Amino acid sequence: MEVSDTRQDTQSHNCKNRCRPLGSEALPEGIVAKTSNLEMRPLWGPVAEKSNSKRSMNLLAIAVGIKQKEIVKQIVSKFLENDFVVMLFHYDGVVDKWSDFGWSERVVIHVSAINQTKWWFAKRFLHPDIVANYDYIFLWDEDLGVENFHPRRYLSIVKAEGLEISQPALDPDKSELHHQITARWRKSRVHRRFYKLKGGGRCDNNSTDPPCTGWVEMMAPVFSRKAWRCAWYMIQNDLIHAWGLDMQLGYCAQGDRIKNVGVVDAEYIVHMGLPTLGFSDGNKLSHGSPEYSLQTKHLSDSEQLATSGLYKVDNRSAVRRQSYIEMKIFKNRWSRAVKEDKCFVDPYQQPAVHYRR
Repeated sequence: MEVSDTRQDTQSHNCKNRCRPLGSEALPEGIVAKTSNLEMRPLWGPVAEKSNSKRSMNLLAIAVGIKQKEIVKQIVSKFLENDFVVMLFHYDGVVDKWSDFGWSERVVIHVSAINQTKWWFAKRFLHPDIVANYDYIFLWDEDLGVENFHPRRYLSIVKAEGLEISQPALDPDKSELHHQITARWRKSRVHRRFYKLKGGGRCDNNSTDPPCTGWVEMMAPVFSRKAWRCAWYMIQNDLIHAWGLDMQLGYCAQGDRIKNVGVVDAEYIVHMGLPTLGFSDGNKLSHGSPEYSLQTKHLSDSEQLATSGLYKVDNRSAVRRQSYIEMKIFKNRWSRAVKEDKCFVDPYQQPAVHYRR
């Protein structure tokens, strides 16, 4: 009897100390599915299982609009050829018009929500447990040329260089460049810093902070599985433009951001800089629409008739203003979080300098 009680006590102790996902405690461990993936399954019939060598282990997610359909086609086709899972985030709500591509309904996952950014989509549909089966997550914009980019070769370089967060370099002759660190270095495989030796905000070999080093642009980031799990938690639910996030991504680099964050020169892309969110779609305003009523409420009947072909307003400047507002909010939240978390140790905090009198 004592032996039986001892065994039960030991079993009870072991079970209490067993690490279980929150909410699964009432289930037998063998039935708990801790992760998921984005593979589509047939409604009936046998499932043609892929061999391990052919199973899609990487994910491409892009926010897209129908106006960039042909550009997106080139991107998606190249990634599908390299056994990627592809997810399209439709910020304009147009999904049906993609069906003329053979891959649209067969292998690509579509998610639609009007006027939302890729970071809004990513926060809601790319939870780390959902994408835990994928080694790398490419979270890209739609206006990128991939003629000189090869996904498999890119990943082989990323792995060899130990990059947890990366991006392909931009062709400086054909791209709209916002940050010099993203420009391609010729005769280079990877670079991790850039140099600015004149003017304000200098960057040199002694620089340790972004954007001089440990930094990528939010246009075409690539995350390892572990880096994405960290970055996902940093994306704020209500700050959909994610401005300011780039300066803190190095905290998710799984070590030294100077070494583990970089720009891949050998596989490069073109940033076309096309207008997307907030840009007029060129559709005429209907007489019953709120936009038409707002813009014509002070006009006479004849003037309203003359403006019946009025086009929608370009709201890109408003989008940009909102992005700056969100960046300020994010910076304040970060500073407050660091101050309030007494257990947080900042690996990049500059040591205090004490001067002798």
